[in-house]
Amino acid sequence: MDMFADDEHCAFFREARGSRGAVPLELPWLDVEQAVLIAVNRTPGDDVALALDYRTDQSDPRVVGSDFWTNPQLCEWRVVAPAFSAFVASLGL
Repeated sequence: MDMFADDEHCAFFREARGSRGAVPLELPWLDVEQAVLIAVNRTPGDDVALALDYRTDQSDPRVVGSDFWTNPQLCEWRVVAPAFSAFVASLGL
């Protein structure tokens, strides 16, 4: 995620460093300084990613996913689960 936040493709992937902005980043942008990828696609080109987004809670972050299908012109990060604990519960783990 770091590499996209620092190049000309950051707007396409909607990834940026929150510390560099005048206002806090909100979805559909992902703050790479406060997110950790937890899953990516198995097949290159599928463009699927899940991340823990710590902007909402440092101990139980929300889970967000990349969406390239709604608008193929750019990625939008969307809420998959409001908290990691809810995500784990929905998987029955």
